Amino acid sequence: MAKRGPYEKGEAKRTEILHAALEIFAAEGYRGTSLRKVAAKCSLSLPGLMHYFSSKEDLLTQVLRMRDETARARQNERTDPESYREIIREGARTPGLVELFVSMAAAAGDPEHPAHAHFAERYPVLRERVARYVQQRMDEGRITTLIPAERLAVLLLAVADGIQLQWLIDRSTDMEQPIDDIMRLLALDREGEGGMGDAEDRAEG
Repeated sequence: MAKRGPYEKGEAKRTEILHAALEIFAAEGYRGTSLRKVAAKCSLSLPGLMHYFSSKEDLLTQVLRMRDETARARQNERTDPESYREIIREGARTPGLVELFVSMAAAAGDPEHPAHAHFAERYPVLRERVARYVQQRMDEGRITTLIPAERLAVLLLAVADGIQLQWLIDRSTDMEQPIDDIMRLLALDREGEGGMGDAEDRAEG
């Protein structure tokens, strides 16, 4: 078996650090977790941990990137309508990562911030994915609207991001309910009570 060189070993350790940080932030929260704890989990000192990243912000950006890539790979295996709900509800199951996401999204407004490029790449990908899902529902007759799928995708993502911000301010906020409500409003959920789909069915009857 061939031995791994310094580069391969470095990449393996970097991946280990990111997995550890993702796990700890998801379980314990972003603000309440010291990077020293992440370092300890990887049998490193804090300086040793930071050897693998250009800055703390770079490390946190890479954690977000890994989270998105993991979620995207999981969703690529699915084509059913529920997959969109899962994309949106991911944050509700990992509140610690919501803290990280909102904080880094705000900081990413600075073009010089390490997270800027990540978010600039992230939104076009998400908009395309959600628009494709919405267009499919339109083609099936599940949505009747003059608003193009691309614009509805922007709206749905804005709701998802906005409810995460509200949750950070008031932890009693239900992050999932607004998603269900807007999906019913748009008739994305024809089985939802009070949705546009129900109204159409009653009119046809």
